[in-house]
Amino acid sequence: MSKHLFTTDFEINASPKMLFPYLNTPSGLAQWMADDVNVNEDKVYNFIWDDEDHLARLVSHRANQYVKFEFISDDEEDQSDPSYFELRLETNDLTQSTFIKISDYSDMDDTEELMDLWESLVENLKETVGG
Repeated sequence: MSKHLFTTDFEINASPKMLFPYLNTPSGLAQWMADDVNVNEDKVYNFIWDDEDHLARLVSHRANQYVKFEFISDDEEDQSDPSYFELRLETNDLTQSTFIKISDYSDMDDTEELMDLWESLVENLKETVGG
């Protein structure tokens, strides 16, 4: 199955410094993105959605700027082309607005469904941070 890259962004009324802990810590992610998020001693994150485990590695990050998680799969094809999501914080210098830019690379190819999913998740984040 081929993978698709979905990107979108949302304005959030909060500073990158305030938002970043919600993007890179298990407790922060669990507050808005998943039912629960844990990390083990090998730094493998376990995102739990609907009682299903989804293992991922934090493969790159820069404080107060972005995080990228790659999902771990037993499927050899997925190992060579892993699904991932990246959350990037960008500030508009003119308006001082903060945006969260989302890149979601996965098997899911329904753009409308992905947009609904991420809109809902970002609304949860906004409610959590008050943004």
